[in-house]
Amino acid sequence: HVIELDGKGVGAAIDTGHRFLLEHWGSQKFISVVVAGDGQMNPEDMEGLLHPILARHADYVKGDRFLHAKGVQNMPKHRRIASRILSFLTTLTAGQAISDSQCGYTATSCEVLRHWNWNRSWKGYGYPNYWLIQISKLGFRIQHVPVESIYGDEVSGIRRSRFFIHVGIMMVREHHRRNFSWLLSRQITPHTLFASIAYLIGWIALIPGMSTDFERELVDRGIAPIFIAIAAWAVAHVFDRGATRTVQELRLNAKARQET
Repeated sequence: HVIELDGKGVGAAIDTGHRFLLEHWGSQKFISVVVAGDGQMNPEDMEGLLHPILARHADYVKGDRFLHAKGVQNMPKHRRIASRILSFLTTLTAGQAISDSQCGYTATSCEVLRHWNWNRSWKGYGYPNYWLIQISKLGFRIQHVPVESIYGDEVSGIRRSRFFIHVGIMMVREHHRRNFSWLLSRQITPHTLFASIAYLIGWIALIPGMSTDFERELVDRGIAPIFIAIAAWAVAHVFDRGATRTVQELRLNAKARQET
């Protein structure tokens, strides 16, 4: 089945494909696999993407070019650097380790698609990053599998500075939304609470006149406020990872109760 969208972008195209499957297969179980039409994804890697979902070990499986035996030597250097930076930022905002955030070769269980908020789905730059943050927010499990990195002579038309600013703002916003949604949830966990406190302490350290006595003492000893903030945010991230795992466990427990 071919759907023409008249240049609405990659995000809109993928969303349309997912929703087409939902509408036509209804309550049946299925897995939606995204394969780009630019020849950069090896069809032989698809089995590896499907297996974790079929084995019920994951709800969303993402290809990871850095894990593949052939490596990423044929990936342009600027793309490797950008992928590493964006993967690090996505790790911070999604609350779990993400090593190749920009790889679009994915497999998604029908359960994820049925819980997705299609009215708010992000369709612009940073579409893969948005999905990872939202899947963490919903408590679904993400797994990474090796996929081959295939590149030819194609040239990207994306302006890098605009891309990083646009995606960076989106990730910061969605990171805060994810944490506030957990903080205000009836199922709030201690990890979420401690992460929020540590995160707030980091911001307080940077705001003149709002520092705590302990922070002022550290500053008097020659420690710059930015380093205090970074240390507090690092602690917040550790708790955030714990909160992410807890939310996943809560979803799994709820699902197990429904099936019994």
